Amino acid sequence: MDLQTTIYLVVGASFALYIGIAFWAKAGSTSEFYVAGGGIGPRMNGMATAADWMSAASFISMAGLISNMGYGGGLFLMGWTGGYVLLALLLAPYLRKFGKFTVPQFIGDRYYSKSASTVAVLCLLTASLTYVIGQMTGVGVAFSRFLGVSSETGIYVGMGIVFVYAVLGGMKGITYTQVAQYWVLVIAYTIPAIFISLQLTGNPIPQLGLGSDMVGTSVSLLAKLDSVVTDLGFSQYTTTTASSTLNMFLYTLSLMIGTAGLPHVIMRFFTVKTVADARSSAGWALVFIAILYTTAPAVGAMARLNLHATVNTAVTSGGDLYAAESSLEVAKQPDWMGRWEKTGLLKFEDKNGDGRIQYYNDKTKNEEVKAKAEAAGWNGNELTVNPDIIVLANPEIALLPNWVIALVAAGGLAAALSTAAGLLLAISSAISHDLVKGVFKPNISEKGELMAGKIAMACAILVAGYLGLNPPGFAAGTVALAFGIAASSLFPAIMMGIFSKKMNKEGAIAGMLAGLFITLFYVFAHKGIFFIKGTDFVDMIGGPNPFFGVSPEAFGAIGAMFNFIVAFTVDKFTKEPPEHIQHLVESVRTPRGSKAVDGAH
Repeated sequence: MDLQTTIYLVVGASFALYIGIAFWAKAGSTSEFYVAGGGIGPRMNGMATAADWMSAASFISMAGLISNMGYGGGLFLMGWTGGYVLLALLLAPYLRKFGKFTVPQFIGDRYYSKSASTVAVLCLLTASLTYVIGQMTGVGVAFSRFLGVSSETGIYVGMGIVFVYAVLGGMKGITYTQVAQYWVLVIAYTIPAIFISLQLTGNPIPQLGLGSDMVGTSVSLLAKLDSVVTDLGFSQYTTTTASSTLNMFLYTLSLMIGTAGLPHVIMRFFTVKTVADARSSAGWALVFIAILYTTAPAVGAMARLNLHATVNTAVTSGGDLYAAESSLEVAKQPDWMGRWEKTGLLKFEDKNGDGRIQYYNDKTKNEEVKAKAEAAGWNGNELTVNPDIIVLANPEIALLPNWVIALVAAGGLAAALSTAAGLLLAISSAISHDLVKGVFKPNISEKGELMAGKIAMACAILVAGYLGLNPPGFAAGTVALAFGIAASSLFPAIMMGIFSKKMNKEGAIAGMLAGLFITLFYVFAHKGIFFIKGTDFVDMIGGPNPFFGVSPEAFGAIGAMFNFIVAFTVDKFTKEPPEHIQHLVESVRTPRGSKAVDGAH
């Protein structure tokens, strides 16, 4: 069976499974729509949480980032997994005990203010919409390559699939669908890694293969990779000089507290029966996530090595560069390159007209490398590879069987669709439950609220699709900004709401707004959005020389500090919370029992 037919069958079967689950798990009440009735077991919720969490960024981009950045890419592993530890220890059990549907509802009730809830909705929408852009873009990338359609058509198809199981089933349908998507994406991620690890090192366990010797040699895989990339003028793979220590620390911290503040992840812990189940499901989620996350460094390193091996720049045993005698003519370039060129994410430009692919680092300062490359006819790097294709293209580069390539296609789509669904439900719940019911129409019936939720979900899908088709320049291609927004706005408010009984509504509102706007200001200024009196703020705090070397993706941690400082400062000059609110905070921290998740105020 040819590759394209195999892909259609595997992807089609996975979509049929998701749609079938949606009809089977149709939500019939607001409790089922928002929190799946509050009756999901910890293991199942752990799997659904893992799928909700392992987005297109994790499945498609993370190994590509590690492959591109080398050692420095480890900050994504530390930040995203460390955030789950924070979530499990500091937030999930207490939020579950509070017994509400959504993060804005918790903030509104804890800070005894509809204004606080409305500000939380603003923060949630900003973070979630920024995040969903990356998911819809991932859907477009996967569809454009594997189904032979444009990325725009792919986004439309993805919108349709999510519409069916998210609008029909709500959190109930999404939960069961995400369990299925978890197995699809984790199998799709690990099977190619096992194949490639066996090919390169003879070890079937990728995590161990990363530190093993290459087949038939006494040279380790990482040592070989270091040799190859440095001989081609790139930085050594196992060290990093790409970022300052301060920026790496703040970037990691921003990802950690951003993870703990993401509303669509927190909502998953409202779906279990008890506080103990909330803590347990966080542990299970870490286990399920670890399967993919511990595999990612091996995938990134092996993909980088395979990429250099498949193009026609070679390294002799003596370390000298030369254009390989078996150089591939343009007409005979690898099939996988031709397929990916059509997506626009890979580009070959024959700068010297010799019909060969020469892949060296244009920006290298190593004069010896430059001289050897020029002696081989080099006239500038001829191959541009978007890091986002590394995982999806890796099985094709390694010439794995068609069914493995098809599995990866299904896995990439499952990752993007599962997180998109969770984000869209968070957006829908914020609009229907926190704004419509909480602010504008408190007496709305359950049936009316359920309908409002479904309409809000449908509208959110349309907005998400539009943003995927027309991504704003400052947010396109990265979800790290969403983590920064969640870190700077929601995480401090939730933390203070649980652990500071004296924090009042004025302090919380001022803190959330300060954290949100200073982070957005920095991001926009870095991208040249602000121009005041002819002064380009890019030259002042952004561009190649950001403030103290802090990138916009890392600024969320600083935004969170501003949030805390402003909140506690305002709190000192305003009235303390009512006595019953202080007792409420103390009772939430007391490890006895829990409220049912009924969403009632």
